[in-house]
Amino acid sequence: MLSFLFTSESVNEGHPDKLCDQVSDAILDACLEQDPDSKVACETCTKTGMVMVFGEITTKAKVDYEKIVRETCRGIGFTSEDVGLNCDTCKVLVNIEEQSPDIGQGVHGMGTKRPEEIGAGDQGIMFGYATDETPEMMPLTHVLATKIGAKLTEVRKSGKVKWLRPDGKTQVTVEYTKDKNGALEPVRVHTILISTQHDESVSNDQIAADLREHVIMPVVPAKYLDADTIFHLNPSGRFVIGGPHGDAGLTGRKIIIDTYGGWGAHGGGAFSGKDPTKVDRSGAYIVRQAAKSVVAAGLARRCLVQVSYAIGVAEPLSVFVDTYGTGKIADGEILEIIKENFDFRPGMIIQALDLKRGGNMRFQKTAAYGHFGRDDKDFTWETVKPLKKNGQLVNEEMIENCLAA
Repeated sequence: MLSFLFTSESVNEGHPDKLCDQVSDAILDACLEQDPDSKVACETCTKTGMVMVFGEITTKAKVDYEKIVRETCRGIGFTSEDVGLNCDTCKVLVNIEEQSPDIGQGVHGMGTKRPEEIGAGDQGIMFGYATDETPEMMPLTHVLATKIGAKLTEVRKSGKVKWLRPDGKTQVTVEYTKDKNGALEPVRVHTILISTQHDESVSNDQIAADLREHVIMPVVPAKYLDADTIFHLNPSGRFVIGGPHGDAGLTGRKIIIDTYGGWGAHGGGAFSGKDPTKVDRSGAYIVRQAAKSVVAAGLARRCLVQVSYAIGVAEPLSVFVDTYGTGKIADGEILEIIKENFDFRPGMIIQALDLKRGGNMRFQKTAAYGHFGRDDKDFTWETVKPLKKNGQLVNEEMIENCLAA
């Protein structure tokens, strides 16, 4: 058995980059709610006393961009300069143009193409990953780092920990073992790091005590903690200045936090502020569903699926699968099962995952605490799809028969 350490990080919804992701996706939600055929590529940036939205949006929706910016900032908790941004007095800049007709003609034919004909909104590569090490079929390092960050926000907004402010970052290191077949087993949590924004008045000792009692212990299963677990709680000693006052923010700068915490692979494309014709988003969603369905079916303990596209072309250029040696059957056979069960054409992905439906903060919810591993009906790509091989349901008996053959 090989033993090794692996680390994943996360950031809170009050991190400047995550603020920007949430604004971009709130605008996407507003557009899709009124006009499901909206074409949205919305970027956001922020710094002290300022939020700017810019990009290309073609929609019939009537959207008050400034109102969305201010409401999103308020929902996060940026209600005064003291915490890093005042949602009511900050400057809001808007520079939105319509989508280039050159792109529109090639991708969706300016609305004339049938779903099966819709091309990819850009070239690119997307990856989906799944593992059986947690019930979420996500890496434990990523699950814990994300849940600790979410718990920080929960106890701040509930008032349980009154000195907390919106900005913050987390990081978790786990010791794993890996067997000769590539299967992973998490053994223990090696290190927990939390850096959280706080009020002027609180002491470092109080910060450490509250983080242990109200954040770490309710989230991290006791079986993973031991006397040797290392805790770094606000190791810089002071984190009063935060949010956009402390650091500039930009949409799409937290792509590893959005996905698998460094496990698997990433094609480089960000998600937030993009309508589903942008395969950076929809392609990544469908391959996550494919990888998760493979693991759920018992075909492998870990699975990575890649898909690639050319702009304006409906059919993917390639589909690839790697089970890291954990597959019950050959990766080539698993690939054929994936192709039988999933249609990777952008228009068909949109239909299968109902990605034209906005509103109800559907996509804004994805913009903090991860796009994957979430128990929320709006995250349609997290639904495990029963797999078939040659029209027959894949089950344990079929896998055993394949092995015997």
